[in-house]
Amino acid sequence: MTLNLNISKIVFFEGLNALQNITNKRGTLAILSNILIETGQDAIFLTATDLEIGLQIKLPAEIKESGSLTLPSKKIFEIVRESGSSSINIIEKENSWVEIQAGQSIYNLAGISSAEFPEFPEFNKETFVSFEAHIFSEIIDKIIYSIATEQENNYVLTSVLFEKENKNNKSYVRMISSDGHRLSVMEKDVAADINNLHLNETTLIPKKGIQEFKKFCENRDNIQVSFEEKQLVIKDENAIMIIRLKEGEFPPYKTIINAIQLTNKITIDRIPFLESLKRINLFTEDIFHTIQFEIIEDKMILSSQNADIGNAKDVQEIIYKGEPLVLGFNCRFFIETLQVMESDTVDAYINYNNSPCLLKSDFDEGFLSIIMPMKL
Repeated sequence: MTLNLNISKIVFFEGLNALQNITNKRGTLAILSNILIETGQDAIFLTATDLEIGLQIKLPAEIKESGSLTLPSKKIFEIVRESGSSSINIIEKENSWVEIQAGQSIYNLAGISSAEFPEFPEFNKETFVSFEAHIFSEIIDKIIYSIATEQENNYVLTSVLFEKENKNNKSYVRMISSDGHRLSVMEKDVAADINNLHLNETTLIPKKGIQEFKKFCENRDNIQVSFEEKQLVIKDENAIMIIRLKEGEFPPYKTIINAIQLTNKITIDRIPFLESLKRINLFTEDIFHTIQFEIIEDKMILSSQNADIGNAKDVQEIIYKGEPLVLGFNCRFFIETLQVMESDTVDAYINYNNSPCLLKSDFDEGFLSIIMPMKL
């Protein structure tokens, strides 16, 4: 059967746009750069995969003839984006070619047979738990910046650890990220029955999966989530995303947290501190963005120097009554942490010179960040 359909430009564009991050990846299989289009009852299904993440979206459409084929993701997206017409007509021709009509414009585009497209993974339909989508958006916002890059030798750190916990008569979901130099933890209490979430002993979601997870939550009120042994499944009534989980042992992050005593506290105004860090960072001279923190009673002196262009110093008023401290830190790590926090004041805990710094606040409930020191 040959495919023939009409679809709204806006609807088609939004669907194609959601798939671009998955298909626009250099790979060895040409078919993975394509989107699978299949017809249903008054709808089409768009499917994309890079074999680590799969996303299937249902879109309303007028089906004149049923069929399926794959088209180049980027090119069909560009055609629809630039179209001046309110509707798009796709007609399948011989050898998987299609004619695309958009107003006065006609395009002929080469596709690939749908028989070559990977099967969409099967999943258990009985193990889903419903959540408010904003919960995961808020958690991911707080931890995504400290996931290690793909160049990290310890591949486990290119993933996020997912946990659940019942405590104080409440249910919590938690995500933890670390690049080996800093650690971010964010948890939120949920109304869902987390006992029905079946996690592995260590459940690791890859970085790209986390990015797509966050994108999936945007503009949605509720989602359903299911963890299986090798995959995470997220869905609503019109879309299904499957993310392949990673395997490995995540660093013992609770040991790192418990090593920092919550006694030697420094209270800082967040926005002035953030602005000061941005100024001081102008004079850091290496890729590590090293700056000096000198902390004395009720005062913090930030300084940086660059052998080629000069140096900078900034003084911040703080609340602190402990022993004087002199430490080196990566300025960028503090900037990125403070940018995801929302409180007016931040509490920093540092045990001694060359000790890690733990950042938290009463307003940013469930969040904490640890930043490792650097040699000056």
